[in-house]
Amino acid sequence: MPAMDMNVCHDGVIDEQDIAHYAARAAGGTGMVITSASAVAFPVGATSLKEPGLSDDRFIPGLRALADAVHRAGSLLCVQATHHGKVARIDVAQGRPMLVPSTPIVDRDLEALRDNTAEELTRMAAVSGGMKSTYREATEEDLAWVIDQFAQAARRIMEAGADAIEVHCAHGYLLGGFLSRADNRRTDRWGGSLENRARLVCETIKAVRAEVGDRLAILVRVAGQEFGEEGSLTTEETVRAARLMEAAGADAIHVTAWGRNAFRDFTKGPLPNQVAAYRDYARQVKAAVGIPVIAVGRMLPEVAEDTLASGDADFVAMGRQLLADPDLVNKIRAGRRESVRPCINCYVCVEQNFWDDTPVCAVNPALADEGKAVLLQVTSPRHVVVVGGGPAGMETARVSRERGHRVTLVEAGDRLGGSAWFSQLTTPANGPLLDWQKHELERLGVVVLLGHRATPESLADLRADAVVVATGAHRGLPPVPGAALPHVQTGDTLRALLTGADGAVGATRTMRWAARAGRITGLTRNPKLIARATRTILPVGKHVVVIGGSLVGLELAEFMAERGKSVTVLESGPQLGLPMAMPRRWEAVRQTGQHGVTLLRNAVVEEITPSTVRYRHQDGVAAAPADLVVVASEVEAAAPLAKQLADRGIPVDVVGDASDVGYIQGAIHSAWRVANTL
Repeated sequence: MPAMDMNVCHDGVIDEQDIAHYAARAAGGTGMVITSASAVAFPVGATSLKEPGLSDDRFIPGLRALADAVHRAGSLLCVQATHHGKVARIDVAQGRPMLVPSTPIVDRDLEALRDNTAEELTRMAAVSGGMKSTYREATEEDLAWVIDQFAQAARRIMEAGADAIEVHCAHGYLLGGFLSRADNRRTDRWGGSLENRARLVCETIKAVRAEVGDRLAILVRVAGQEFGEEGSLTTEETVRAARLMEAAGADAIHVTAWGRNAFRDFTKGPLPNQVAAYRDYARQVKAAVGIPVIAVGRMLPEVAEDTLASGDADFVAMGRQLLADPDLVNKIRAGRRESVRPCINCYVCVEQNFWDDTPVCAVNPALADEGKAVLLQVTSPRHVVVVGGGPAGMETARVSRERGHRVTLVEAGDRLGGSAWFSQLTTPANGPLLDWQKHELERLGVVVLLGHRATPESLADLRADAVVVATGAHRGLPPVPGAALPHVQTGDTLRALLTGADGAVGATRTMRWAARAGRITGLTRNPKLIARATRTILPVGKHVVVIGGSLVGLELAEFMAERGKSVTVLESGPQLGLPMAMPRRWEAVRQTGQHGVTLLRNAVVEEITPSTVRYRHQDGVAAAPADLVVVASEVEAAAPLAKQLADRGIPVDVVGDASDVGYIQGAIHSAWRVANTL
């Protein structure tokens, strides 16, 4: 498990919440867990007061408790050690200049921040106290002090009983800054040639080795590639540097990558959206050194196995996947791969780090609160009927059944998944979550009734003791002239058009023929085939207008643009991509624009005609051509069935978008809350 910041320490001291988090992953079968970035000179050079500190013996008891817990669970503990250099937000907040190899001269592109709310910007600024960053170029005395801080941190890690230290030389932190030409413009013995730029990390490795001998393994984390600026670290430089690190005494090299501008390149590194994004970097490093190499970067289980079998790396690290399911290793070992809860790559977890908060997982509500993972068994099982087969309904059914209830799930459509099934077309990572939920319902023996439209009478026939409504949000039309024209689609009706389901409106003859053929051949039950087929035939006209630039609107716009359509997105508010988590939001806006989509903020629709959408914008009133209009706004929570049941005195709970529009994260978390009270 690679380092991921949890931000739950108190003034640098590890407490029970941290220990429970790492111990859960250790108990789940993970061979070694690496702590979040820990500051060797805490609070100096720290990016958070909630990260572990390594600068004083007062931190040893917490580290020892963590090591003991991880060992009891059968795993090894590695503590990641760093000085955050030019991203040490606590230095800024406390009025210190940040220690750097050279004063930064490149202004970061902050264009993406226009799609952040005022509240989000305020929370980000609050971490550094609203203070302006200042810098100090490191002197010989500073660097001698840094090296000693790492060595003394290693001693404390060793005395705490941990098994390894990871020296962080990447992601723009101090050691990584010295290694990269983009940060290091020095002309002394610490700059210039690669050997000089690698001197600081190599001297640090030697000092750590002298302090701990063979009692700690020394890992070094280094970027196999940096993205986004001239002079960024290259793979060829990393390969050469890895040889120097090995010669200095490193026991293993952990190959990551880094996008130098978090607001533009974060999804390239350090948290890539591409599967196995850094595998080739690890392969090149492994070919050059004789010590073990660790590969990271969205390493899904099958890819990880292939990476090891191919000899591209000696170990693989999984981060977000272990946040989603701490029992991943044990499940795979037991032959239960289909029971591994998948990460959906939504970036909800890492978003919290931008404002120094504790990660949240969209699909695992027990993250950072491991006690939730233990589902209390009921003493008096009841018959729970769940209405709606989307993520919220399936999760409610799963958790209720895990707790011991008899569960029936009723779904009006012909398949499980709800609107999330359709979302696979634009967001393929949602598919594995639905597959996992369906597998778990089958494994647990939940009764699923498809094509069953629930009514108060039908629920009475099922003799439900408890009813949970998970029928999703209501997707309406904008209150403007022309909204009822046949070429205007909501998300629900567009889904029906593409899948051949009931509820399709405004379909052309060609679309009706295609839908009928898809039903006969089974194509419309396979999202991958639908995505492929619609690249060949999608007879909705050339010009598409998407009303609403939120999460759904951007994804639909990109989907249409990839199929050769000319797309305009009209968002009435000042931000695009809400409520997508940063940095996925920034990437989605950028990528949609790169597909040629016209993105308009503060654009209020006034009228829809048979061939255009008229809107009011800062430049006045304009019109966009439209053969198809897709309404991705006008989404509201609604549960009319719940009201009908309540009016008859039948106890009912509502979860998911039917209660409060929160998409997959809201669906899963609300399902847990309700299912644990039944």
